[in-house]
Amino acid sequence: MAARDGDVAPKVPIPALLAHAKDLSVEELHRRLAEEGFEGIRYRHGSVFRHIDPEGSRLTVLAERSGLTKQALGELVSELEQGGHVERIIDPADRRAKIIRLTDRGRESQIAAARILMDIERSWAAELGQNRVDALRTTLEEVIRLQLPGRA
Repeated sequence: MAARDGDVAPKVPIPALLAHAKDLSVEELHRRLAEEGFEGIRYRHGSVFRHIDPEGSRLTVLAERSGLTKQALGELVSELEQGGHVERIIDPADRRAKIIRLTDRGRESQIAAARILMDIERSWAAELGQNRVDALRTTLEEVIRLQLPGRA
């Protein structure tokens, strides 16, 4: 439906803007990771990288933290294992279980990703001003709290 003279075009909903900003940032992250030699890391692998403990985690813990099924997480772990980013080792507390832990390459890629994301934020601050970026962060943190189930 065409807008009539004097009508204001509808604004893009904020969740759509947030999704677009995230998509652009993630695209830059993965492009730069690949440039640094960490090809093959995809957005979905963040379900492992974001939730794994420094000493490693069981698959069930990663699945619970990420909200994915054990089967889906197992596939991601297998992909990362093939890329040399994680390894499965016997859990010393329960020899029947496995611990997934980052390899040296996995830790290097995790560090690189954190650095790149900080670079992206710094570029925003350089263009928009640090105060605006700080305000954006505070506002988004508040929005997230508002959306959480059982919030106070």
